This record gives sequence, C-alpha cells and structure tokens, in this order.
Amino acid sequence: MAGQLREILRGRDFRRLYAARLTSQLTDGVFQVALAGYVFFSPERQASPAKAAAAFAVTLLPYSVLGPFAGVLIDRWRRRTILVRTPLLRALLVLAVAALVATGRDGGGFFLAVLVVLGVNRFFLAALSAALPHVVRRAHLVTANAFAVTSGTVVAFAGAGVGYLLRLAVGGGRGGTAAILVAAAALFTAAGLVASRLPRGLLGPHLDEAPERTRAALGGVLHGLADGARYIAAHRPAALALGAISFHRLLYGVVLMMTLLLCRERFAPGDADAGLAVFATMLGVSGAGYFAAALATPAVVRRVSKQAWITVLLGGGAAALLVFGLPFARVPWAVGAFLLGVVSQGVKLCVDTILQESVEDAYRGRVFAVYDMLFNAMFAASAAATAAWLPGDGASPGVLVGVVAAYLAGAVLYRAAARPAPALDLNHS
Repeated sequence: MAGQLREILRGRDFRRLYAARLTSQLTDGVFQVALAGYVFFSPERQASPAKAAAAFAVTLLPYSVLGPFAGVLIDRWRRRTILVRTPLLRALLVLAVAALVATGRDGGGFFLAVLVVLGVNRFFLAALSAALPHVVRRAHLVTANAFAVTSGTVVAFAGAGVGYLLRLAVGGGRGGTAAILVAAAALFTAAGLVASRLPRGLLGPHLDEAPERTRAALGGVLHGLADGARYIAAHRPAALALGAISFHRLLYGVVLMMTLLLCRERFAPGDADAGLAVFATMLGVSGAGYFAAALATPAVVRRVSKQAWITVLLGGGAAALLVFGLPFARVPWAVGAFLLGVVSQGVKLCVDTILQESVEDAYRGRVFAVYDMLFNAMFAASAAATAAWLPGDGASPGVLVGVVAAYLAGAVLYRAAARPAPALDLNHS
C-alpha cells in the first residue's frame, strides 16, 4: 500500500483534487458543529427525540432527492466547474444562514437555508467520486479511495474540533454561532479557489466517448434517471453494493440518534456544553475508527474480495454493538463508536471502489449521486422512525438488540447474494 500511495501522491492532479476535498470537508465539520451545537445542545432549544429526528429529516431527506438530478448534471457539466463553483455558492448561502441566526429567525426559513447549503454539497461530493478515476490508475483505486475518502472524513472530524473550539471562544448563542458560520463561509471560498487549480477538461465527462444512447439520455433529466436506473439494475455488483451501504446507513442512523440522546441526557445530564463535548468525543473516537479502516481495508481486499470484507464488517457491527452497546455506559459506548467507525468506513471504501470499477464513466456521476441520495435518505428515515421508539435518554435495550439482529441478518443475506454462481461443468455427463 505504501508504494501505491507514494505513486498516487506523485500525481499533481490528484494532489489538487485531494486538496479541494480536504478544504471543503474541513469546512463541513466546522459548519455541522455550529449547527449541531445550536440546534441540539443550546439550553434554550432542548429538542425531544421527535424534534431531533425532524431536524435530521429536514436537513437530509429533502436534499437527498437532488441526488439523481445532480448525477445527470454531473454527467453533463464539466466536473471541474462543479468543484470550483459549488463551494463559492455554499459560502454565499452560509452567510445567509449566519444572518438568519444572528437575527433570531431560526424557524422554517432557517432550516430551508440549511437544506439548500447541504443540497449544493451533493454536487461537490458526487463530482469528487466521479472525478477520481481520471487522476489515478485503475489498479490504485482502492488505495486512492482509502486515502482520499478516509482522510477527508478525518479532516471533517478535525473541522468539527475546530468548530467546537470556536464555540468555546465565541459562545454557542446566536452571536457566537453566526460568527462560526462566517468563518465557515471564508473556508468554503478557499475550497473553490483550490479547485480552480485543476486543469480544465481533465475530470470529464468525455461525452465523445459515450455511446449514442447515453448522449440521448443526457437530453432530459427524467429520461437520464430512468436510463441510470436500468444501468444499475443490469449490473449486479453495483446494485448489491448500493444495497449494502443503504442497509448499513439505515442501522447507523438508529445508533447515531441513540448516541445524541445518550450524550445529552445520560452521559452529561443537565449540562448542554458538557453533553456537546461528550458527543464531539464520540465523533472523534468514531473518526479514529475511520482512519483504522483506511489502513486495514486496502491490505485486506488484496487477500479477500471486497464483497467478503463487507460481510465481515456487517457482522462485526453486530458484535461491537452487542458487547459494548448494551451497558449504555460512556466508555464502552465510545469503544463501540470506534468499532462502528471501522465498519462504516470499511463498507464505504469497498462500495466506492466497486462502483468506480464496474460503472462506465458516462454513467458514473448519476450512479454516485443516487448512491449519495440513498446514503443520506436511509440515515434520515431511520432517525425519524427511531424517534418513536426511543426514550428521552436514548437507552433502549430492545432497539439496540434489534439493530444487532439486523446487522447479522444483513451480513448473511449480502454474502449469499454476492457469492459468485458456481460454474457449470460442461464435461459432466
């Protein structure tokens, strides 16, 4: 892996794409902590499980619908242009959110503005994934994904730490939150400037290489969506990979909702700032798990298939939650958060690579945008559903055991579906 990584990093265009990712994802962390602290951990805004789930739904479900539309446009527009312009647009939108917070208008208009900020990010993230095969060799995609995606996630956690430190410095009320959001807007502007260093035309799409039916599909969004859906349905590895990550995110949404409530009501009862600190610690521990998965996954998939590793990870998620989750105590839950971070990133790296290897470039943007839609929609839907089952402090043995059983069942079903069909013995009489 080290040799491949050195070769990948020697690529000037990879480094530029990577720098754009890091700058944007660092800012994502700052932005999201500002929102989480303001919405979930402000004493004047103590949300019930139902209100917390509604906040997740408002900020995730609607903009997930943009996924397929973003994909069609990513397959039609220059990906470099998307990577340059979307961070600049997000900077302007974040300034609008800051103004709403500062003036106390944090109702429907506030959530609508947040929705648009996050929705625009769908274009950026899907374009990054679709662009990666243009700056690294196919044989190095697993390592490139492990390095770029995971370090981007770790940097997002670091950005969350920066956001938390800024909150300590300027406060978590309206004025402090607005100041943090202004800082995030400046960082988004920097991400757009970094992306502008990429050569024009490098990242595709190369429509002259696409079959005629693909160019026709790009003529209309809805026609393109139908064409993309048929493509996915006809390619079993891609369809199973999307199914696996969607299933994992469905369960991960349940666990994250439990974590939020546990940190606020059980691990630091009555102290909003302490609850946010514990929640940030849980996210940091989970981020360490993401980093561990980045180190382990390339080495593992050189010895076993990506499908086999996904199966092991889903089963490992069940074991981690069963052993470390049921006590509902801070330290064991943190250990479980680390292990679930390994599961989350390991599955994602495998799915990213399966899609990059098996999907034609002319369809790659649409497939990754649908992937992104499912990734977020499943999480938000599970969080919304879980709110009806969880007590106020998030400690529900029945719900946690249900998640454990689901992980085990998912591992078995995925392995059975992904196993290659046995070859026919034509010489047997």
